Amino acid sequence: MRKGVVVTVEIPGGTQEQYEETTRLIQAAEWFPPAGFIAHASGPDGTGGWRVTDFFESEEHFRAFMEKARPFFEQAGMPSALPSFQQAVNVITR
Repeated sequence: MRKGVVVTVEIPGGTQEQYEETTRLIQAAEWFPPAGFIAHASGPDGTGGWRVTDFFESEEHFRAFMEKARPFFEQAGMPSALPSFQQAVNVITR
């Protein structure tokens, strides 16, 4: 079994265009994929914003990723959001 954390980020007012630009910038970074990264998913939240769900090996890995990625979020005009963390007992990937 692979353990980790589920990170959910609700971005009120976030758009698909902002998300796609941020993703393009992050994936072009020399440090991508970040340490501890397991998986990522995102989509509209149903209320006019954007939701991101990430799986990382630890909360510390996610926070280190955010420090590196923050300038890209700012560059794309992505609104600020606070992540929530939940322990994952098992993460299954392909």
